[in-house]
Amino acid sequence: MEAFIKKLTEINDAINGFVWVKIGLFLLLGTGILLTVSTKFFQLSHIGHWWKSTIGGVFKKDSAATRKTDKKSISQFQALCTALAATIGTGNIAGVSAAIVIGGPGAVFWMWVAAFFGMMTNYSENVLGIYFRRKNKNGEWAGGPMYYLQDGLGAKKHCRGLGRFLAILFSIFAILASFGIGNMGQVNKITLNLQSAFFNNAPEWTLAGIPMVPFLIGVFLLIVSALIIIGGLQRIAAVAERIVPFMAILYVLGTLVVFCAHISSIGAMFTAIFKFAFGVKAVGGAAAGIVFKTVVTQGFKRGVFSNEAGLGSSVMVHSSSNVKEPVTQGMWGIFEVFFDTFVVCTMTAVAVLSSGYIDLKTGLAKAGTNDATLVAQAFSNVFGKGGEIFVALAILLFAFTTVLGWSQYGSRAVEYLFGEKAVKIYQVVFVLMILSGALMTSSLAWDISDTFNGLMMIPNLIGVLVLFPVVVKITSNYKARILKKQDLSPLCSYTDEQQS
Repeated sequence: MEAFIKKLTEINDAINGFVWVKIGLFLLLGTGILLTVSTKFFQLSHIGHWWKSTIGGVFKKDSAATRKTDKKSISQFQALCTALAATIGTGNIAGVSAAIVIGGPGAVFWMWVAAFFGMMTNYSENVLGIYFRRKNKNGEWAGGPMYYLQDGLGAKKHCRGLGRFLAILFSIFAILASFGIGNMGQVNKITLNLQSAFFNNAPEWTLAGIPMVPFLIGVFLLIVSALIIIGGLQRIAAVAERIVPFMAILYVLGTLVVFCAHISSIGAMFTAIFKFAFGVKAVGGAAAGIVFKTVVTQGFKRGVFSNEAGLGSSVMVHSSSNVKEPVTQGMWGIFEVFFDTFVVCTMTAVAVLSSGYIDLKTGLAKAGTNDATLVAQAFSNVFGKGGEIFVALAILLFAFTTVLGWSQYGSRAVEYLFGEKAVKIYQVVFVLMILSGALMTSSLAWDISDTFNGLMMIPNLIGVLVLFPVVVKITSNYKARILKKQDLSPLCSYTDEQQS
């Protein structure tokens, strides 16, 4: 068994390196740059408009952002919260600390770069998601990369088979990733942090060789998840709408306290981020290239792992919004990436860099530093034992809602491949796998999930790249109608039936 695990690890490492380093990062950055330039830096040039149209409209009375128009869809804000439920997870805490420990403070800079261009990637995914979505047999909106690959890319000359093939590939990888990044990996982090915070000194209790503390945590999470997930998107969205804003604001407030407690070293922290963006230490020749590659790779991988821009995952929920205008939901995609990375991940980075475990002069982690508990240690420096408990509870909420969000992603992929009837079977299997995550001791499942993320990304970005003229056309139409008040027909759907 040990030899099998070792061989599997080697195979996964080889695929992961090829997918992420050889193809993924260039494809991801290239797509983001192309979409940013072709839309004339929409995320910057129209920052006031998209801000007012998204989070700025939530607080207005009878806002279109929070209003539901029918029972089969969800509101724009619920779509955002469900997407954020899946994106704001352990990647925002453990992922950021891992990026800094492995790649140095400079990895944060590349997370920002990935997020800046990722804002327009996510925008474009959502625009295409709304434009190419359709109603399923239950009268619910079904959308995602598989539909714009099949009906968008597939409509191109000689590309019908290719579009269908890539749609199937994306769906398969999405289902597999949902069990890893969206389930077992998240549950495993919840279990480890709860054990560390509440049961660290407790005697080990086993039954038939099964450690009972992780088992009971797993059973509890399984039951609660089942009650929500089996209820479908409406119940998941309702829970996300209540939990996500609360947990995000609470976590940001906590990191602000840590920030203020180390206000004197803030300058040194941000200096380290920019100073080490192009290498962790001053070495020459080939070694400098290797170090630089590590910094960039960690920043981009953890950035995508956190905000999921380019994966095509969150568009499966955004497409269920009751909005008719593709650009409107696209702007929620911009805000999603902005809040996830520029707010939540940046605050985590501040906490990590202020922990004392990262040498701000060399950019290297001190000996014995554990990236899995680094954020908890940073909070403990300020809040004592309560800080560790706070981070454990934050990870519980972040990771648990990620499980809920990814269950919906997997459900949409299953629906595309096998139809609506297969969704319930998938949901039952998904819920049962939660227990495996609680008992998991190897990090291999987490590493494999990282590979499936990259494998999801490739077919999705191929579709986005090919269809970027559609995104530009829809965006130009929107700006002409809404901002310049020109009398034009809106571009809401690729079919005449849904255009109205």
